[in-house]
Amino acid sequence: MSSLVDVGSVRDLADGEMRSVSVEDKDLLIVRVGGEFFAADERCPHMGGRLSKGLLRGTIVTCPRHGSRFDLRDGRVLQWTEATGLALTLVKAVRSPRSLRTYLVSVREERILVDLDATGA
Repeated sequence: MSSLVDVGSVRDLADGEMRSVSVEDKDLLIVRVGGEFFAADERCPHMGGRLSKGLLRGTIVTCPRHGSRFDLRDGRVLQWTEATGLALTLVKAVRSPRSLRTYLVSVREERILVDLDATGA
């Protein structure tokens, strides 16, 4: 059983655009890259930065707070933080790298639907 939620029209999101959407007590990041749509948790699992305020390059989103980078296709961590050396070791000791939760997205009749029960990875 799935929990599909309508997060908007495909016309509301330009290619390369990110948007924060709140549905059913969840803050989601909705992204359009080419003809594909992606959905993930809006908050970075590192330090809670708002990913919609970050940088998008292809399917890679960078957190504006600490530079953590995630692939929206599966949520995997590409870079946990911009810190290096000892600072990186300390950051990882305090908070270990965690993937970004992603969700399955479908498009029906020009509407973007996100399945809150199914992860995209």
